[in-house]
Amino acid sequence: MGQDTEQNSENAARVPVHQQVYAQLREAVLFGDLAPGQAVTIQGLIERTGAGMTPIREAIRRLTSEGALEFRGNRRVVVPLLTEDVIDDLIFLRESVESRLAMQAAEKITPSEIMTLEGIDAKLDEAILRGDVAAYLKQNYAFHAGLYAIAKAPILMDVANSLWLRFGPSMRMVCGRMGTQSLPDNHKSALDALHKKDAQAAGNALREDVVQGMEQIRAALLDGSGLSDVID
Repeated sequence: MGQDTEQNSENAARVPVHQQVYAQLREAVLFGDLAPGQAVTIQGLIERTGAGMTPIREAIRRLTSEGALEFRGNRRVVVPLLTEDVIDDLIFLRESVESRLAMQAAEKITPSEIMTLEGIDAKLDEAILRGDVAAYLKQNYAFHAGLYAIAKAPILMDVANSLWLRFGPSMRMVCGRMGTQSLPDNHKSALDALHKKDAQAAGNALREDVVQGMEQIRAALLDGSGLSDVID
């Protein structure tokens, strides 16, 4: 076993079990491994994670409070389905919060941080060319999360993270239906603005990216492509 592997194992061991389980289930929701309308049992989550009842219940409690899951009783939880009203609210909040984070990041970003974001965007482009939906979703999230972290605005970041949990599962279904070629990608415009430290342009690029992505989710919902199908 190499030194890096040993270090990673040690770091993982220091993280409390309940936090590890929460992170695992949060990722499953965020990247659509648990689909909108898909009901799962607590026992099923125990089998999925290999964790015990207590950390699973704690993770469900946290994700429910964040709006990522709904508790349906009889030890069952479900990823909420989006409605048009919810999409309207998400667009309003994402436009406000994420464009503000991008603007603040543009004022603080360093050349090395821009290089890191460019590396993520290159991986995203590769995923698009391969038609790799899972990789696209992860790299797209990594780009947004990495950019927003630079803003050093923890309250706004918490709001953004909560919003992503609410629409992420539906984005996975849209990607699966449409493929990756037609997905929004305004990251090049954002990167250009970041190089220039143009906060307004960075905010506009993220606003356009947000609206395009959410409107694709709305279109999928309205044309009955499967966002309202319950998987049980």
